[in-house]
Amino acid sequence: MKHQLMMSREELEAFLRREFPQIHLNGDIWTILEVAPLRATMRMAYHESQIRPGGTISGPAMMTLADLALYVAVLASIGPVGLAVTTNLSINFLRKPEPRALIGECRLLKLGKRLAVGDVTLRSEGADEIVAHATGTYSIPA
Repeated sequence: MKHQLMMSREELEAFLRREFPQIHLNGDIWTILEVAPLRATMRMAYHESQIRPGGTISGPAMMTLADLALYVAVLASIGPVGLAVTTNLSINFLRKPEPRALIGECRLLKLGKRLAVGDVTLRSEGADEIVAHATGTYSIPA
C-alpha cells in the first residue's frame, strides 16, 4: 500500500505550536527538519536544561526527541489527529552524546488503522555514530 504525506512540515510545526505550546517554554528547541510518507527527521537544539551530571544530554531529553519524532511521523502520515498517543516507548542508550544538538530520524515500520509502530535513531548533530535507538507504538483513535 502506497502512503502519502498528509501534513507538510509547515502544517506540523503550526500544529505543534498550537496544540503543545509548552514544548517551546525554553525557546525553539524542537525543529522538524523533514517529513516524508512514513518518515520524519527532528532536531533538538542543545539547551542547558537537558544536561545531567557528567556533562551529557539526559535520557529524558533523548526520550522526548524520540517520542516527538514518532508523533510527527505518525501525524505526517495520517493527518492532524491530536489524540494519537504513545502506548509503548523503549530506548537503548548506546553511547554518551556530546552536549550539542541531537538529530532524531524516525521511520514507521507499520501504519495501520489503530496502531503505528516505528523506530528512531538519535545522533549528535554532525556525527555518524548512533547515540540511542528507540522503538515505539502509537495508538490511533477511531
